[in-house]
Amino acid sequence: MIEQQTTPAPDNRDVAQSMLRGARQLCPACGQGALFHKYLKVNDKCPSCAEELRHHRADDAPPYFTMLITGHIVVGLLLAIETAYAPPLWLHAVVWPAMILAMSLWLLPRIKGALVGAQWALRMHGFSGKPDE
Repeated sequence: MIEQQTTPAPDNRDVAQSMLRGARQLCPACGQGALFHKYLKVNDKCPSCAEELRHHRADDAPPYFTMLITGHIVVGLLLAIETAYAPPLWLHAVVWPAMILAMSLWLLPRIKGALVGAQWALRMHGFSGKPDE
């Protein structure tokens, strides 16, 4: 009789769930602990499950995606409102910079969290337990 060797399957990490947890600024592993300990500073470890989070490399991606999303929304709204209502220029000068600032400040940590969650789920940049090659 031949014995079949079974190797344990590696734990699967759901990318969508990890990204949603990160976007909610929670640990991508457990969904309980805080991902950040400052506005954009990622915790070295999850305060809840002690998962190592220091491996992330979000770099320039969160600001890029924040600008991309904010720019598309604001430019689309600006053109639609200008075409439909033609408000005075002073109103544009007040509304749009404030909207850009508010959207950017709100989106940036959520996008960074989603990126850290994706990196964790895909075992990128040391999240696999092995050093990067």
